[in-house]
Amino acid sequence: MSTIAIAGVEVDTRHWIGGRRVGSAETFTDVSPVDGAILGEISRGGSTEADAAVAAATAAFPAWARLTPRERGAILHAVADNVEAHIEQLANIETLDNGSLLRSHLRGVMPRVVMNIRFFADYVINDLHHPVWETRGHENHVSWDPSGPTVIITPWNAPLMLATWRIGPALASGDTVILKPPEWAPLTASYFADLAHEAGLPAGVFNVVQGYGPEAGAPLTLNPDVARICFTGSVPTAKVIARNAAENLIPCSFELGGKSPTVILDDADLDLAVDLAIEQYDNAGQVCLAGTRLLVQAGIAEEFAKRFAERAAQIRQGDPRDESTQIGPNIHLKHIERIQGFVDRARAAGATVAYGGEVNTAIGSHYFTPTLIVDAPAGSEILTQEVFGPVLTMQTFDTDEEGLAQANGTEFGLAACVVSGNRERAERFCAHLVAGTIWVNCFFVRDLAAPFGGSKKSGIGREGGLWSFDFYADVKNTVYSPNGWKE
Repeated sequence: MSTIAIAGVEVDTRHWIGGRRVGSAETFTDVSPVDGAILGEISRGGSTEADAAVAAATAAFPAWARLTPRERGAILHAVADNVEAHIEQLANIETLDNGSLLRSHLRGVMPRVVMNIRFFADYVINDLHHPVWETRGHENHVSWDPSGPTVIITPWNAPLMLATWRIGPALASGDTVILKPPEWAPLTASYFADLAHEAGLPAGVFNVVQGYGPEAGAPLTLNPDVARICFTGSVPTAKVIARNAAENLIPCSFELGGKSPTVILDDADLDLAVDLAIEQYDNAGQVCLAGTRLLVQAGIAEEFAKRFAERAAQIRQGDPRDESTQIGPNIHLKHIERIQGFVDRARAAGATVAYGGEVNTAIGSHYFTPTLIVDAPAGSEILTQEVFGPVLTMQTFDTDEEGLAQANGTEFGLAACVVSGNRERAERFCAHLVAGTIWVNCFFVRDLAAPFGGSKKSGIGREGGLWSFDFYADVKNTVYSPNGWKE
């Protein structure tokens, strides 16, 4: 069988290379975290498929790069229109494939997929420019040229949204793309390839190679014809990719792990603080930006903990297709084991599991209960390493300086959330907070024109708006002399 039937849609399980479907001799099994059911067998790519995809992208690049931004934009808008017409199908596919809430996919995630494509297609036309300036009478003209085949490797927590966040600017720049989707949630990438093809995206401009990192990802990142590599995932994997890319000096953009703080100052609106803290359980904790370390000023800690516990007890965990569900399953049994390992080691190190800390077996094998850990020793693993599950920790601090030291006290710097009732105080705190994105009295507000990326080991580079095109394109300066003109 080369297709999987999901919600009335046939999803092809083969690779998409050069405008056609390509199978592999071997497959891997795709399992739904919703109920543990086997969805199907997926073509398992290796160097043969990876090399073929890069060759297809390389062959398609000159013609795609020669199109004007408006010509590319018209095709990309047609792709976005077709995706928008199939939001319900995409939402159902991804919910079964990665376990995220269906209502979130319908109302937020898949509409954002459409926006990712449209925004960057329009940005090239309307916003990608730099004022001309003079140097001793000479004019400097900045332009952004297509760079070439681009490899995009994405994670499983929001596979299509995070993919199109890179596919959009790469294609709009005039690059061609080879996408390696996550092996734990590959299906929406495959379906997207069909939708893009139906909308008129030329063969070879977009390709999909499925498989495991060492087998499919490694040959993609080692290929000398690749011009850019974008990766979202773990620090150890990024180090491998960086070593591979170094062989051919391929520029990389990395969005990596996070261990972000949610800092609650003693002048905060407590109801707002609790709301924002509960939000950190979103997507069963499988959000790189989540502020999983609750840092609460001592004077309000007792009252905050009481209110937070009351709210956490009301969280509805269950089938992600149910409209009332607030937290669904975690992606894979291997990931459940990883989360449980963090909790067990934290307990052994002297921390207290205030509630949760185990699989909710009454629902199923993939559902880890919302968990809060307190009294963890300073510097311990649970306070410094990313769990990527519904596990929060709570610490207290006395002074703003102490809170800032705790907030900055990990090797990561992806994001942070600060809750305060005083703007000047919040501004002083944020000025010294190390993070790529800081939310003050809010969470998860993302503008596609804003820079996004991590500090320290949370990443390399920034994307979004102009920053995306500074990566996916070759930035060129052309200097015109006032001399030598005959007309």
